[in-house]
Amino acid sequence: MVTIDTAASKRRPRPHAHTRGYKVFRVVNVTVLILVMITMLYPFLMIVAQSFSSDTAIRSGHVSIFPVGFNLTTYRLVMGDATFWTDYRNTVVYTAVATLIAIVLTTCYAYVISKKHLRGRGVMIGIAVFTMFFNGGLIPNYILITSIGFRNTIWAIVLPNAISVFNLLVMKSFFENLPLELMEAAQIDGLNTYGILWYIVLPLSKAVLATMVLFYAVSFWNSWFSAFLYMDKSELFPVTVYLRNLIAGASSASSSGAGATDVAQVSANIQSVTMVLTVLPILCIYPFVQRYFVSGVMLGSVKG
Repeated sequence: MVTIDTAASKRRPRPHAHTRGYKVFRVVNVTVLILVMITMLYPFLMIVAQSFSSDTAIRSGHVSIFPVGFNLTTYRLVMGDATFWTDYRNTVVYTAVATLIAIVLTTCYAYVISKKHLRGRGVMIGIAVFTMFFNGGLIPNYILITSIGFRNTIWAIVLPNAISVFNLLVMKSFFENLPLELMEAAQIDGLNTYGILWYIVLPLSKAVLATMVLFYAVSFWNSWFSAFLYMDKSELFPVTVYLRNLIAGASSASSSGAGATDVAQVSANIQSVTMVLTVLPILCIYPFVQRYFVSGVMLGSVKG
């Protein structure tokens, strides 16, 4: 006969989630995260508010996080500019092509160097890591791109930045943590290296692939210096160069004589509208990719 000591069961320590220290931690954690969120959101909300505000309100400095003197005129002007839409189309094409190439190259490279039995693996990793700290410099890169005929082409933007070493190392670590038993079982079933990568590894890597796609897409979407450096034809510029030219024009206006302050403040409205329109696609895509950041794709994939 088994007896239960009810008194002892009542004296059991409370769960960790109900301790006073944990409650204090949660309050402090939530407070800090709210402050960080406010700090990050305030500049963006201010830009959105300026984009919908009147020029008079911007001149008087009354715009904070809410629009003052609701105004859609600037949106109509910017969206009616054919140059803006040409540059926008260029950005979409550059980002799509560059992200696709970057994902393919990064995945293949990471999968290869994740194999610990591979001869020369350390050298391949060392070459990649070396490029994180050392590069040829601006002038040699410019000479290289010019000499191989990439100027004024999409390849000047796509290929020099095709592999991010940070993303490569993240994906390599992910591949190394995949269960070796799955690879061995697939090999016994007759799959070769490419079949294992396509049918086994990639389906289990949706989370890291989605993360890398987002990282690369944001990087290429926001990039402007490569196009500014390697492209001379305005019809090939991305929208970030369009925005850069607006900001440069406002900066030069603010330093040139009487009435310059008004011109700079009015141009702030145009800049804000362009920034909102530029960042809008990323904001629309992110919610669909974010869920992969926290999904446990390996949960229960191998049971022992």
